Amino acid sequence: MADPSSYRPAPGSIPDSPGVYRFSDSGGRVIYVGKAKNLRARLSSYFQDLVNLHPRTQAMVTTAAKVEWTVVSTEVESLQLEYSWIKEYDPRFNVKYRDDKSYPWLAITLNEEYPRVMVGRGQKKKGVRYFGPYSHAWAIRETVDLLLRVFPMRSCSKGVFNRHRQIGRPCLLGYIGKCAAPCTGQVTQEEHRQIVDDFAAFLSGQTATYVRRLQKEMQAAAAELEYERAAKIRDDLAALEKALAKNAVVLGDGTDTDVIALSEDPLEVAVQIFYVRGGRIRGERGFIADKADGTASTGDLVSRFIQQTYAGDSADAIPREILVPTMPEDAAALTEWLEATRGARVDIRVPQRGDKKALMETVERNALQTLTMHKTKRASDLTTRNQALEEIQAALDLPEAPLRLECYDVSNLQGTEVVASMVVFEDGLPRKSEYRRFVIKGVDGQNDVASIAEVLTRRFKRLLDERATMTADEDPNGALIDPETGRARKFSYAPGLVVVDGGPPQVAAARQAMDELGLGDIPVCGLAKRLEEVWLPDEEDPVIFSRTSEGLYLLQRLRDEAHRFAITHHRSRRSKSMVESVLDEVPGLGEVRRKTLLRHFGSLKKLRLATIDEVSDLPGFGRRTAESVVLAVNAAATKAETGRAPSVNTATGEILGDDVPAPAGTPDGDPGRTEN
Repeated sequence: MADPSSYRPAPGSIPDSPGVYRFSDSGGRVIYVGKAKNLRARLSSYFQDLVNLHPRTQAMVTTAAKVEWTVVSTEVESLQLEYSWIKEYDPRFNVKYRDDKSYPWLAITLNEEYPRVMVGRGQKKKGVRYFGPYSHAWAIRETVDLLLRVFPMRSCSKGVFNRHRQIGRPCLLGYIGKCAAPCTGQVTQEEHRQIVDDFAAFLSGQTATYVRRLQKEMQAAAAELEYERAAKIRDDLAALEKALAKNAVVLGDGTDTDVIALSEDPLEVAVQIFYVRGGRIRGERGFIADKADGTASTGDLVSRFIQQTYAGDSADAIPREILVPTMPEDAAALTEWLEATRGARVDIRVPQRGDKKALMETVERNALQTLTMHKTKRASDLTTRNQALEEIQAALDLPEAPLRLECYDVSNLQGTEVVASMVVFEDGLPRKSEYRRFVIKGVDGQNDVASIAEVLTRRFKRLLDERATMTADEDPNGALIDPETGRARKFSYAPGLVVVDGGPPQVAAARQAMDELGLGDIPVCGLAKRLEEVWLPDEEDPVIFSRTSEGLYLLQRLRDEAHRFAITHHRSRRSKSMVESVLDEVPGLGEVRRKTLLRHFGSLKKLRLATIDEVSDLPGFGRRTAESVVLAVNAAATKAETGRAPSVNTATGEILGDDVPAPAGTPDGDPGRTEN
């Protein structure tokens, strides 16, 4: 624990200008980033008597070992720099909103020659226009299916599109009128792009204009006695009305608004946002964050959420109006920043009455529900996690609480397909972006001790190699940042504690591997499954935690996560290996067709469920080859389970029974290969 006075800047050295500051720990890792209108006043507040600080602020200033700042000219510049640093360094004491679940998006790939509409999840990509997010993927697909009747744009994958372009025939959607079939040249690139633009305009809320246009076209067609065309437009209007009916009007003025509401407790905050376009709710999203900075007010939380949500978005993703529960102090700077991004006026305000006030109350109820559900699912709160880390520090006699825990586990099947996993917990929570998988190369057979030694040697040699790239005149802590890219190096952070799944032999191997690399200062322990004992190197007796200990519970979760991650990797490799082994027995099946089967089905289980017709539909497969594949796969799997080869119906691929002898020429399964 550091004394804040040891790194307090000299009196008068801090400017009274606006700027952005960052606190770093003894290892050079940035742990907090903030902005201020007056750097001197703001930073001075951190260096007062510790008893006057919030407990979380106390934890931050006593963890830090250095403070730095950058002066900027305006508040908007400070917003941009603060966001850039938070995104770059991911400080542990900053509020970081994370999705409480994965939400689906409706996306249009405008960066392609013939744009495609699709439903997806995850991070946004450049050149793709997104709508939503929505609560349920099935609801989006149902709406898209209705709209493709009116806007027949491409919805197939790149592979399907290229295939039909080669054969010169459209797919089923082209025949039933739900795709304009640009793959076969039935529409030009410009005509298809116009369909895409109409589709995007309709989704963005410009519905009334398009409906009126269709109504006029229908009336004109009827007046010219083109009744078939009028009937088609009438059916298109019915499809649009059905799609619109799925979203009730909540704002009568038809405005585009994002409604943000918060629900807080002393430890966490839940944020709910409703996306309203054209007066209708087009999507919603929920976020959860630890209130790591205990001094943050509701206005500060709103400001940080707006920065995180709209930073990096395209202009059309920012609405005309943003409704918030409390006005942030830097509302003027936020507005200026958003207007510069959008290229048009943006209002941030608190609704006082009417429909918008009622909608805000609805969003607040959803935020409260999000926080309640999160609390029931979460294993422990921030205070409990801190308690767990302190218990581990005390029990293992560590110099400081292990904020970063790394756990390693080995998985194999009778000495084959040996793999290992590395999982990372920071502040008691999984850091999945830093998980790693290893394929063991230098160990033969079932030898967990040697495997642990190899994995740790490879992991920490990477740490040393990255640190070795630092030049002599760099900051000693500069090894954490790549000087060429300015980004954090993934393997450059040394853990506060290394945990291996196992007892004294595994711990001794881990300790020896790290000592040989000159990393004897990194603590190592092992967690044995049998009695949940914690073993330390060169100790005859284990450390026994109380069964109700939060520290033991955290180590168990860490070990179980490493085991799950290793087993998942091992099963995927074993499944692929089994498929390859079985397919080797099929006469006349070359490498290209084996890869086609692996790419399409992926696992032995899925291939066993496939029929002969499904296999023969793949490119390069005839009926006879498909029969051989289905027969070989089912025979191998059944013989592995029963010890006898089955008979297979060559028309369907169905197993006829274990008591029927195998037909002549049936390839035998490999009894030594079983799928667990």
